[in-house]
This record gives sequence, structure tokens and C-alpha cells, in this order.
Amino acid sequence: MLTNEYLKRVYEGLEKRNANEPEFLQAVREVLESIQPVVEKHPEYEKAALIERLVEPERIITFRVPWVDDQGKVQVNRGYRVQFNSAIGPYKGGLRFHPSVNQGILKFLGFEQTFKNSLTGLPIGGAKGGSDFDPAGKSDAEVMRFCQSFMTALYRYIGPDIDVPAGDMGVGGREIGYLYGQYRRLKGVWENGVLTGKGLSYGGSLIRPEATGYGAIYYLQEVLKHENDTIEGKRIAISGYGNVGWGIMKKAAQLGAAVTYFAGPDGYVHDPDGVITDEKLNFILEMRAKDPMHCKPYADKFGCEFVAGEKCWGVKDVDVYMPAAMQNDVRMESAQKIAVSGVKYYIEVANMPTTNDALNFLRQQKGIIVAPSKAVNAGGVGVSALEMAQNSERLVWTAEEVDAQLHKMMKTIHKESADAAAEYGLGYDLVAGANIAGFKKVAEAMMEQGCF
Repeated sequence: MLTNEYLKRVYEGLEKRNANEPEFLQAVREVLESIQPVVEKHPEYEKAALIERLVEPERIITFRVPWVDDQGKVQVNRGYRVQFNSAIGPYKGGLRFHPSVNQGILKFLGFEQTFKNSLTGLPIGGAKGGSDFDPAGKSDAEVMRFCQSFMTALYRYIGPDIDVPAGDMGVGGREIGYLYGQYRRLKGVWENGVLTGKGLSYGGSLIRPEATGYGAIYYLQEVLKHENDTIEGKRIAISGYGNVGWGIMKKAAQLGAAVTYFAGPDGYVHDPDGVITDEKLNFILEMRAKDPMHCKPYADKFGCEFVAGEKCWGVKDVDVYMPAAMQNDVRMESAQKIAVSGVKYYIEVANMPTTNDALNFLRQQKGIIVAPSKAVNAGGVGVSALEMAQNSERLVWTAEEVDAQLHKMMKTIHKESADAAAEYGLGYDLVAGANIAGFKKVAEAMMEQGCF
């Protein structure tokens, strides 16, 4: 609940101006509620209109993206880049190609990205972009023509020291390759530090596809250590089996845990033995490449239970829940099932996967520890920043070097979040702690740089 008068006034004004952007308002409110004790200690923030500046993007670029399909027909999509905050470094955040993309969702993602990037400890600001284009079912040639048109509009506004986009939903290695090829054609320079998530042959980083999932497991490890617990033998339920979910499965298996439930658009799979073998992990890669909308083939292949049209929230024979699919995937009905399941650890991985009311409900449950997505999934952008560092140095690090840096980063994020919560008398509140820790760095930089 917002009780600080300054923050209430800012939010009410924002609500009036952005009434048609519920996801953005949801993200802002969640952060503002957490940072109230910090703002109350710093009355100078109100005089400097710090919060008013914080909740407004520095720049939004909107453009049309015309492209020609394989039938020779011209199609038109919308493209966006929300450059939210550059106080601590160049804008950094993914590009999302999905029919659900609109300005409000990208503002929410860019706002969240600002604090997530701050938590990494690396000099990167917050941004997000994308298009309502759907790559599913499109030919390689159609995807290429779309990406070339998209970059033709975007290239003027990005650069290694300006804004460094990455992949996100619907934007993988293929799309990044086409985008960079067009950027190079238009600029006539070799600036491979302008995009991350690249192929290894032209400056990509090892373990980048798995990084978000790996980082989530490393963060979970730190939570378990805090509780005098270990990851060995832990059974995990997740939603999603893209790069993030697959990374969770792979790292969990390496550390002696197992994903025993995973959900997709068509329902969920229960594999009591866990996704722990190379055969199973490789099959998931093949399955999602052929048809990302159905996970039932896994159950058919390995003789597992499949429950159609349902989420796995509420199952009792797991130790950890990790929502890793879409925003607002877990609503109050699911949260109530989770609360009575006996599960102790609720670890958000996808961007804002829990509605605010459901998240607050879970935070109030005495037997459940909740970890927020902006901290848990920061490993993805962290390794993207490490890719930028390799590009700047003209070096290629080993997988072991990248993984070690990622592991260190996630340990630091957990520690700073826990320390920030403790500093303000909030106990082991990782949600509030992450918001406070991320905010403090951005606020300090903004104050020192004057009215910008």
C-alpha cells in the first residue's frame, strides 16, 4: 500500500496519464510501494522531482515496419524502442517480437529493466523494444525481410555506447543475426557491440542462451543457503520451456536437483524422474523448434503424465515453484493453490510473472519465501553485458569464465537485496530488498547528474 504522500501523488498523476497501460502501472506501483522507506529518508528527492523523472521514459521511438511476405504482399507492423533510463550506462534491454507487444508492455519491461540492470552492478541502463510481428510460422526469408526493415528504422537510435538491444521472446540467434547484418550494411562499420545474443562466429558469448536459467538456479542456491538448505534433491515445477526454462532444467540437473513439472500453452507435463538426462534436454530443444505451442510430445516420448489445459501451480510433490513463461501468469486463484501446497520457495523468473495482488498474497504467507523476477532473472542481461565487455576487449572468454562471472553476479544480487531489506528493518523480504537496492544506485546517479 502506498502511504507516502509524495509517492501517492506521483502515482495518481501517472495513473491518469497512462490509464490504458495496466502492466506499466502495475510494475511502477510495485516498485514505489517497496521504496517508500528510502524516499522518506531522502526528502531532497521530492524537491528534485526524482520520482517524476524516474517513472517517465527518457525517449520512446515508434515506427512502422513494412515488409514483403513470400506471396509478394506488403505487410505492415509496428516497431518500438523504449529508452527508459541511462543514468548508470547505455540503454540495455531486449527486443520482443510477439503479437501481444504494445507500448504499455514495453514501458513496463523497460522500467523493470532499469532496476534489474542496476542490480547486476554493471554500467547499463534500462530499455526494451520490439514489434507486434509474430515470427511463428514465418519462413526464414520473411523473418529476414522483416528484421531488415525493423533495423532500417531503428539503427539511427542505437550503438555500443548509446543503446544495446538483445534478444527476448521471439528474438533468438536467427533474428539477431539478420538485425546485425542490416545494421552493418547501413552503418558500414564493424560494431558488433551494438547487439547481444549474437552467434559465436561474430562476437557472441558462450552460455548466453542458458544464462537466465543458470542465473535463476544460482539465485535459488543462495536463498537455500540462507535457509540452511541445499539444492541437492530438490524437485522443481516451472512454466515455460524456452531458453529460460531449458537453462533452469540443465543447471538444476548439473547441481543434483530436477525439474519434475513443466508447463506449456497446451498443459503441463509431470516427469517424476525429472528432466535430467541429455536425451531429455535435447528432445526439448527439438520439440520447441518444431512446435513451441505443445509440450505433450515430451509426455508421449517418455511415457509421462500430461494434463491438458492446466497449469502445474498447486501440485504438492515439489519443493520449488519457478514461473518462467509470461507476465501475469500466476493470478490469485493460482497463488491460493500455491499457498496450501506446502511449497516453501516461490522463485519468480519471467518478467513480472505474478499479478500484484497474487504476489502480495504470497509474500504474506508465513511459510513461503518469495524471490522477485528483477533479481532472479538478471543473469540474462548480466551475461549480455559480459558479451559487451568481450566485444570491447576484442576477446572471447571460455564458458567457464563466463559461468564463473555469472555465478558471482547472482550471489552479489542476492546479498545486496537481502542487505537492503535488513537495512530498512524489513527482514528477509527479497522483493522489497531488490527494489530498494536497484533504486538506490539509479537515484544516486540521477541526483548527481542534475536535472536531466
